[in-house]
This record gives sequence, C-alpha cells and structure tokens, in this order.
Amino acid sequence: MDKIFEQLDGVLARYEEIEEMMADPEVIADTKRFMEISKEEGSMRDVVAAYKKYKKVLKDIDENDEIMRDSDDPELADMAKEELAADREQKAKLEDQIKVMMLPKDPNDDKNIIMEIRGAAGGDEASLFAGDLLNMYTRYAENQGWNTEVIDSTPTEVGGYKEVVIMITGNNVYSKLKYENGAHRVQRVPVTESAGRVHTSTATVAVMPEYEEVDFKLDPKDIRTDVYRSSGAGGQHINKTSSAVRMTHIPTGIVVAMQDQRSQQQNRVKAMQILTSRVYDYYESQNEEEYAAKRRTAIGSGDRSERIRTYNYPQNRVTDHRIGLTLNKLDKIMNGDLDEIIAALVVQDQAKKLEQLDV
Repeated sequence: MDKIFEQLDGVLARYEEIEEMMADPEVIADTKRFMEISKEEGSMRDVVAAYKKYKKVLKDIDENDEIMRDSDDPELADMAKEELAADREQKAKLEDQIKVMMLPKDPNDDKNIIMEIRGAAGGDEASLFAGDLLNMYTRYAENQGWNTEVIDSTPTEVGGYKEVVIMITGNNVYSKLKYENGAHRVQRVPVTESAGRVHTSTATVAVMPEYEEVDFKLDPKDIRTDVYRSSGAGGQHINKTSSAVRMTHIPTGIVVAMQDQRSQQQNRVKAMQILTSRVYDYYESQNEEEYAAKRRTAIGSGDRSERIRTYNYPQNRVTDHRIGLTLNKLDKIMNGDLDEIIAALVVQDQAKKLEQLDV
C-alpha cells in the first residue's frame, strides 16, 4: 500500500486546496471555473473520506495496542483487545476499498454514449432481436434515470430493425454500458417458425462515448455533406424540402445519413455527433499497440464480433460468456433488469486491474 499512500497524500492535499478555492468569492463568481473545480471535488470526495477514515483507524490501532501493552487494568486491556481486533478488520476492508477507488479511471466513464444495434445473422429474426435489445437498453436507461433518444433507424417489415442508433444521456452512462460491445446471440423459436424449432440468431451492439469538440475535432475539409429529401415508412410523409443529411468522412469512408429530425439543421447536428464518435472510434482501433494495451485489462477483447452473451428463451436463461455468469431470469433481464450482470462485469474488470496494480 506504500505507493498508494503516496498518491493518497497528494489527493488529500489537492482536495484541501480545492475546498479553499470553492470558498473563494472570486472563484464562486466565475461560474465556469467553479463548475470545473466542483466536478473535480466530486470525483475525489469518496476516496478522501475513505482515506480519512483509514487514517483514524490506524490511529485507533496504535492507541489500543499501546493500552494492551502498558495498562495495569485487565478489564481495560480486554476492551482494548476487542477494539483492536475490530479495527484491524476495518483496516483490511478499507484497504481493499481504497485500492479499488485508486484504480486508473477510464476517462470516458462519465460520458454519454451513442449505441448502435444491428441485426446480424438470422434474417428477420435477427432484426426482431435487435428490436428486443433496443427495448432492453431503453428500459434499463429508464431505471437508471437516464434519457434515450433514437437518432437513426432502419426498420424492417416484420417490426424489427436492420439497424438502430440511440443516444443515451445521464450520469456515468459509458461506465456501465461499455461492457455491452460485441455480438449478442439469441436462441428461441421464431414467430415465423411453424414447426416449433429453436433457431439461433445474432445482433451486434457497438457502444461509443459521445466525443465533444474539446476531445476530438473533425477537419471540415475532410467532410462531404449531401442533402436530400427524407421519406417516411412506405413512402408516406414525404418531406417536400431537402432536410435529410448525408455526411461522408473522406479519409475513412465512414458515412452517416440522418433524416429523423425535423429540420436540416437538426439533422446536421445529429449527423456530426455520430460521425465524430464513429471516426474517433475508428482511429482508436487503428492504433493497434495502444488499443491492445487498453483492451488487455478489459472484460473480453471489446471486439464487436466477439460473442459476449447468449439469451436462451426456452430455458429463460442468460449467459455472459466472458465471466461465466448464468442467470435464469431472462424475462426480467429483457425488461431492463441488467444490474446484476453489469455489477458482475464491473467487479471482474476491477479484479483484473487489481492483479496488475503494483502495490
């Protein structure tokens, strides 16, 4: 823990400095500056509280140890012995807690996300499953107090989606949903199957942080923008003005088409949001050495083609293959009850990182 203590002393000193700054009238008057340091204070608050508690426990251990050695009162010595045992147990718990708190933070954890869900192998059944996954994530987001917005979609005639793109906004969205990257497999009897045979289909999920301009900015010269008339399902509700937008990032060939918003300007804004995240994600994955190093501590490879989970309807079972977790409550999970799976993924991820932590 020595190395961690050195870091914690620095964190505590910075926290005390921030507390002084937050009481400074000049800082309070500067709204932007005050919000920045308030955010920094919030990110440090829990670990500082745990460290202060840890230091108090260490002091109590020393005091009780001294009483046991020097006291002539047997009853007082026995009380000190009991308290010492409790303090040492508390010390061990706090050390484990602080280790987890001091793990390197993913800089994207507090970001909103753009999630792309695509029907993959399995035709109509895959598109229906993509719709089921959309419903699952939407309900989970509601449970978390987040907001969801469909920003692009390609519905299929059977009621599913060839592709659907949603934005999820709220507190620490990426920190929980980043583990959903990959191929999701469903095993069930399709509604179109008259013989009652179980079929296997897949849908892929891609989770990208919403990158703001301060993080990553596209060069306007690299973007070709085309406008055209948007059309509704079945050719109805055809827009008489050219409000739909197609943006192409020329260096990578990545294309984003947007027609779901009411105006061309709104479609431009949404298209740029998605394009920025897709291009950034592309460049991140191209930097193989850094990308591989980043993924080594993650649950699974993060590859979108990696099969991460199976949803078995006949047996009401969900299995996450990365951590070997099986839960027999598929009905609840498809209704947005993802807490147990995500909590297990977070714990496993922390365990992997702790193995590599040099203490």
